[in-house]
Amino acid sequence: MVARIAKLAGYNLGTNLNSSGDALEFYSFHDKWVDPFFFAQCRGGTLTTWQSTQMKEDFYAALARHIPEPERRGTTRWGWKAPRSIYLLPFLYAQFEQLKFIHVLRDARDMALSQNQNQLRKHGRAVLQWRNRLFRSMPERSALVWEKVNLRAADFAESNLRENYLRIRFEDLCAKPLETTVQILNFLQAAVDPGPISRAEISPPESLGRWRKYSQGIISKVEARAATSLRRFGYLD
Repeated sequence: MVARIAKLAGYNLGTNLNSSGDALEFYSFHDKWVDPFFFAQCRGGTLTTWQSTQMKEDFYAALARHIPEPERRGTTRWGWKAPRSIYLLPFLYAQFEQLKFIHVLRDARDMALSQNQNQLRKHGRAVLQWRNRLFRSMPERSALVWEKVNLRAADFAESNLRENYLRIRFEDLCAKPLETTVQILNFLQAAVDPGPISRAEISPPESLGRWRKYSQGIISKVEARAATSLRRFGYLD
């Protein structure tokens, strides 16, 4: 939804996209670099000099495939949608000091109880300590990944990106489509009528609030693992 709003606001988001609007040119880059970069960051370290150089080269190669440099030079508004960018925010900020970042949150309980656990499968080893990987259920592990990744991104963005950072909740986009679309368009500095966009582009999925169908025992475990972030982002009192 947010990617479609950005495109209607005049942003070039590339052409090699999947059905969700994800930029496919960054897929292999994320597969290669999310784990070592995030693992090092979480432990207060850095990549080696060779790794840092290679990561930067791989990123700019992916970016050149996504939107060629001459096209970027001739376009004032460009970017990409790639959910795993959230793991690499400090790296991306180091490349682009004027980076604008839209942080889209969805309730950790919905995410932890989804059939789609690609984030946990791909990056759980880099994000979670071994005890949590071994002794927590899949929904608990998923909630722990959600908490750690989103808290680190929010902390970094609030401190460094400041006015170039926008955090929105998926639930608010669905419940208040016009108001949230206005927020996004204002952040993108796009003089576009939000009414037609919000009516045409925003449609709440049936999976919204799926966590409510589960037993209180499962929900309580998920909430316990992600309590800090659920409260910070307004999902728990």
